[in-house]
Amino acid sequence: MSDFSSSSSSNPASPTATATSDITPTPTVVTTSETPSSPSTSEAQSSIESLSSVAITPIIVTASETPSSSSSFSSSKAQSSIQSLSSILSSIPSSLSSSPNPSFSLLHDPTISSQISSLLRHPDSGSGDNNLCRWLYDTFNSTDPALQLVVHRFIPIIAGVYISRIALRKSLAGFEAVLLAVYAHETTARGGQPITVHVPDLSHPSIYHEAKPSTKNNATELNLAVISPSLEPHRTMRSTRRARIVGVALELYYSKISQMPVTSKIEFCEFCKIWAGQTRDNCKDGGEDHDENNGSNDQIEKIKKKERRIPLPWELLQPSLRILGHCLLGPHRSKELFDAASSATRSLYERSLHNIDAKAILATGSLLRLEKMALNPKINMDYTEIEMANVITL
Repeated sequence: MSDFSSSSSSNPASPTATATSDITPTPTVVTTSETPSSPSTSEAQSSIESLSSVAITPIIVTASETPSSSSSFSSSKAQSSIQSLSSILSSIPSSLSSSPNPSFSLLHDPTISSQISSLLRHPDSGSGDNNLCRWLYDTFNSTDPALQLVVHRFIPIIAGVYISRIALRKSLAGFEAVLLAVYAHETTARGGQPITVHVPDLSHPSIYHEAKPSTKNNATELNLAVISPSLEPHRTMRSTRRARIVGVALELYYSKISQMPVTSKIEFCEFCKIWAGQTRDNCKDGGEDHDENNGSNDQIEKIKKKERRIPLPWELLQPSLRILGHCLLGPHRSKELFDAASSATRSLYERSLHNIDAKAILATGSLLRLEKMALNPKINMDYTEIEMANVITL
C-alpha cells in the first residue's frame, strides 16, 4: 500500500504532496513511462488527420450528386418519350418539352389526351403494328412511375375498346400487348399473394358479441374476404383468361385513381354504359370529342357499332363498381363526373336485373343506395337506434 501511494503522489505540484511529505518520492517511474509515449502520440495524430481528409471527401460528393442524377435521368426519359410521341400525334404543345415536370404535363395536358383518345378509338386501332400501342407498351416498361401513370390514364379506353371489339374477330395484338404488360407488372408486384380484407364475423348476432373473450384460437377465427385472388403469370391472351387480365388492369387503375384526371374517369363511365348495353347519345364528352377530331358522322356510327354490349363476369364487374364508387363518393367537386357515374351505375343495375344476377344486383343496388345517401343526408339513418315516439307501430 505504501509503494502505490508514493508513486501516485510523486508530482510536486499535486495538492496531496504537502499532506504526504513523509513519503519518499520516486520520480523515475513517471519519467520512464512518459518518454516513449510522446512520439507515438504525434504519429497517431498525423495519421488520423490524413485518414479524415481522405474519408470525408467522397461522402460529401456522393450525397450531393445522387438526387440530382436521379431526377435528371427521369426527366431525360420523359423527354425521350415525348419526342417519340411527336412522330405519332399531329401536334404537341411546345410548352410540354420545356416543362419542369414533363411527365406530369404529359398526364394532364388536354390536347395530348384528346388526340390519343381519338386514335385509340379509331376503327383501325389496336393492331400489332400500331405505333401508338407500341409507344404505350414501351412507356409502361420504362419502369418510371411518373411515365407509367400516363399509360394508366388510358387504361379505360384501351380496356373498353378492346373488350367491345372482341366479337369482331379482328387482330387486336397491340391492345393485348399493353394489357399483358400491365398484368405482368401487377403479378410481380403482388408476389403471388391475394388482396384480402378483414370482415366482421356474421355468425354472431351483433358486433358486441364478438367483443367477448373466446376460448378458441383467434388465428382460426379470422374472417378474410378475398377482393382479388392471387395472380398466375400469363404471356398470351385467351378467351378463358381475358376477363381476368382486363379486370386486373382495372384494379391497377383503381389503385392510382386519385392521380387520374377527371376526363379519364368520365371516359370509363361512358364505357360502362356501353358494356351494359346503353347508347352513347347522352354522353356529351364522347360525342363532342369524335365530332371535333374526325368531323364525320359516318366514322362516329362505325365506332358506335364497334363498341357494343358485352358479357359482364364478376372479374370485370367488381373493379368497375369500385371505380364507379370512387367517382360517386370520392373527394371530387365535378358534377359532370358524378352524373356520368350515376348514369353508368343505373345502367349496370338494369343490366343485372335483366340477367337475374343476384350478386350483381346486390352490388349495384347497394351502390345506388350509397349515392342517394350522399345526395340526401336524411336518408342516412341508423336502424339500430330506437326512435323516441309516442306511437308504436306494429
